[in-house]
Amino acid sequence: QVQLVESGGGLVQAGGSLRLSCAASGRTFNSYTMGWFRQAPGKEREFVASINWSGRSLYYADSVRGRFTISRDNAKNTVYLEMNNLKPEDTAVYYCAAHNTRYSGSSYYINDREYDYWGQGTQVTVSS
Repeated sequence: QVQLVESGGGLVQAGGSLRLSCAASGRTFNSYTMGWFRQAPGKEREFVASINWSGRSLYYADSVRGRFTISRDNAKNTVYLEMNNLKPEDTAVYYCAAHNTRYSGSSYYINDREYDYWGQGTQVTVSS
């Protein structure tokens, strides 16, 4: 069992930056691919970024590639999402999630049904 807690959301002006964190409990965190998703009001949850257990495989949605960076610190049981050059359309609740295939070499898990554990989400609001 893995428990995930997101933090770092808030209100920021367009062009600004935020860093989200997702703290995980559980001994198996280090072996899981981790993902970030987001859900805007009235829209379906969408994939943002993912990182495999070692951090060597990363994948980004086209809408955030070049602006967002996903990383992880397995010693701290934490995954991060650095968000730069934020746009109003980035406004959403951001969720981190864990895919429980252990030690996968791939980060290409872009469907939310592929994830087994979810955090409660953190709100990101970007004003224009």
